[in-house]
Amino acid sequence: MTTQPLPDVVRDFERVSADIVRQASQFQAAILADVAGRRGTLNGRIRALDPSMRIAGPALTVEVRPGDNLMIHAAMALAKPGDVIVVDGKGDQTCALMGAIMINQCKALGVAGVILDAAARDSEEIREMRFPVFSVGTNPNGPTKFVPGRINHPISAGGISISPGDLIVADADGIVVIERDKAAAMLPLAAKKLADETSRIEAIQQRKALRPAWLEGALRAAGVLKDGETL
Repeated sequence: MTTQPLPDVVRDFERVSADIVRQASQFQAAILADVAGRRGTLNGRIRALDPSMRIAGPALTVEVRPGDNLMIHAAMALAKPGDVIVVDGKGDQTCALMGAIMINQCKALGVAGVILDAAARDSEEIREMRFPVFSVGTNPNGPTKFVPGRINHPISAGGISISPGDLIVADADGIVVIERDKAAAMLPLAAKKLADETSRIEAIQQRKALRPAWLEGALRAAGVLKDGETL
């Protein structure tokens, strides 16, 4: 049996649900990354243009050739409110793939945020807009607009595989991606971890637990301390 290959532009895909996005948005990216097995985080070179920027939503994936943003314009035309546009720009920093005009358009469309494995520009204007944009840096050069690419195919950005519809959560620490079909299972784990960490911080502040309970056991397992030896 033969199957037809996917078209370069996939218009419809299953997104992580709005309710899961809403719940996930209450957690730091670090909390979700830990409960997801300390994996799924994009390389730290991709950072928010302002530390106050936060994103939560389903990934709308875009693959472009370095320095060309034709397919980002096409993706914006297909985006639904709440989508996070995630662009595999091959880490290129020789020109910006998006600037103030496109980001204003994204904001008007209700896009939740933009993640570029590439450069941006007009960073001061974007910060004033308070629209969340994460990029590998900035460059005043503009892009070309004539090289084909793909929309809503699996991509690699920041060293991580991302499929359309996956959950994206991003903040000042960075970006975590959780597979769409695993996202719901992470929420109760994240809630427990947040409660445990909050309790531990409170104990530290009250000077009741200034040393983690697991420390000496871990040191023995590593061979730093002998059996029966303590710090």
